[in-house]
Amino acid sequence: MSKLKVAVYWAAGCGGCDVGLLDVNEALLEVLEDVDIVFWPVAMDVKYKDLESLPNLDAAIVNGSIRNEENEHIVKLLRSKARILVAFGSCACEGGTLGLANLDSKQDMLKTVYEETPTTGSLRGVKPSKVFKAPEGELRLPDILELNKPIDSAVKVDYYVSGCPPPVKLILELFQTLATGDKPASRPHIGPDKSVCDECRRERVSKTVQSISRLYRRPLDPEKCFLEQGLLCMGPATRGGCGAKCVEANMPCGGCGGMLNVSDQGARMIGALGSILPTDDTLNMSELEALKDPVGALYKYCFSASLIGRGVKVKGGGR
Repeated sequence: MSKLKVAVYWAAGCGGCDVGLLDVNEALLEVLEDVDIVFWPVAMDVKYKDLESLPNLDAAIVNGSIRNEENEHIVKLLRSKARILVAFGSCACEGGTLGLANLDSKQDMLKTVYEETPTTGSLRGVKPSKVFKAPEGELRLPDILELNKPIDSAVKVDYYVSGCPPPVKLILELFQTLATGDKPASRPHIGPDKSVCDECRRERVSKTVQSISRLYRRPLDPEKCFLEQGLLCMGPATRGGCGAKCVEANMPCGGCGGMLNVSDQGARMIGALGSILPTDDTLNMSELEALKDPVGALYKYCFSASLIGRGVKVKGGGR
């Protein structure tokens, strides 16, 4: 049996998913018995022409979201060559933390970064240009798109592997799935179809709370449910498969596993909060301290893929 020809591409993201692939440690040697990685910019010196000249691929694994023209071009090129395309990690699946920039327009974002930050220094006001004429010749940069987008906004995705980065268990499951040659179903996710709460071993007693505080505001009980301690935990609204590792380390779930059988992770979490907060007029909204930034709290990894997905101007010119 010949090896699978696989490409790995890093779009807009932090690079943690590429490191995540290496986190499988010595199991990577077993993976490479079945897989030949023919394109991986973070690990090998490759150019556009190398990708363009590649024959058809068995699979392309894309991490990172689509934030600029190059990201979109390469993802579409990989889709045209690959029998199976995998969205790998939170940014690829749902836009990731980069999606929070969608709260502002492209121009407002560039203004903040290149004009208003204290560290911009002597180059304040100089913004990226698509074309720059240097003594060595004309240089071209890919333009930033108006919105950050998940991969499936541009191409058909066959497999999704959630996480920031995906846990080792799911990475190995992905390669095993690719090796078997199973045909992908409609929007299949690698991993279990259950929430982080289903994997969490903390005690839950259906307790009502009067406030939702920030993590540092109160002592933590390592045995009891974070939500029932009045601390925001995205477990009820987040796809599992991670083994609730953050929760085991006494840190509430941040939601990187993405949406679970819903079209809006934040809305599902609002429903979960509604089940533990008072239903009468005893609720003091000022006690919901952890929700003062509702988008950052409830849509940290998925705002690009949410039902709204971008900032909305309100009457008076604000957002």
